[in-house]
Amino acid sequence: MLKKLTRTMLAGVATAGLALSMGAAMDANAQDSTKLRIQTHFSTETLSGQMAQEFIDDVTAMSNGEIEIEMFFASSVVKSAETFDAAATGILDCDMTGGAYQTGKNPAFQFAGDLTGGYQNPYQQYAWLLHGGGYEKLNELYNANNMEFIGWWIPGPESLSSTKSFKGVDDLKNWKFRSPPGVITLIFEKLGASPIVMDFNEIFTALETGIIDGADAANITNNVGLGLYDIATETNYPGFHSMPADHLACRKDVWDAMPDHHKAILKVGMQALALKNSTINEVKNAQTAKELREKGIALNTWSDEDLAIYRQAVQDSWKEFATTPESQELLQSHLDFLRDLGAMK
Repeated sequence: MLKKLTRTMLAGVATAGLALSMGAAMDANAQDSTKLRIQTHFSTETLSGQMAQEFIDDVTAMSNGEIEIEMFFASSVVKSAETFDAAATGILDCDMTGGAYQTGKNPAFQFAGDLTGGYQNPYQQYAWLLHGGGYEKLNELYNANNMEFIGWWIPGPESLSSTKSFKGVDDLKNWKFRSPPGVITLIFEKLGASPIVMDFNEIFTALETGIIDGADAANITNNVGLGLYDIATETNYPGFHSMPADHLACRKDVWDAMPDHHKAILKVGMQALALKNSTINEVKNAQTAKELREKGIALNTWSDEDLAIYRQAVQDSWKEFATTPESQELLQSHLDFLRDLGAMK
């Protein structure tokens, strides 16, 4: 009888232990599950849209499926400039557009997304982020707006597309073009152009119907994906006017609730995306430039004199645009870093 009772008690203890173990495992699995709803302004047809999908695949593999991402391409939930607020207020979880869309909140967001001619290539700008205190500086701004900055991916210098002659500064007079919000409008107004702020996904129709003469959209490869050179016959190459950094930013409470290894996976995933994106765009842009020339698209290289005029307008506009303490501090951080590199006087 004693042996039977002992066996029964041991079986009960084992069952209870198994139940506790299973319960703990279920709790751990629940804690290690992250589901994110993210919107990007890129369509699946563009190179950047394809790279965003590759980021999802990498994160899924690295997390062994613990991180699930539902991506909304081509700003299918809200307009591109509204993505940040949609994430901050819970409609989405994360924003994969760009900080420069949020300059209406604080002009500091301009310097969180595009220094408009300050950095010569993506690698200088990544260096500021990784080695110049960039993460800390950006999250002072993002955290104050209920968001966490996670990373950048930078395709490289962009090219402007035009249905009219586009060989230098003189061609900017009365040139109507799609512009993103921010300091870029101020720069081009100084040079005689007429910037019109519109959503990324309205560009093709506006160009097709003649509402605009050209567009500040993306680099030549992504411009092809948008169909712009089906209408525009001229562009500038290599680009010089803009090198926007698209970000991944998530709502602060969503980020804070993630286990540390999920945070690390997302950060490393963005850094991998950054390297792959910048390098593939160098390759693709060279190939695209050759194809566009063969199709009769004029790829104009602006003169040193015209570029000097542009850069003077840029520096004047930075000072005018940086009207808040946050924007002045962030701009100064970039300028100090560029001067330390010897890339700016």
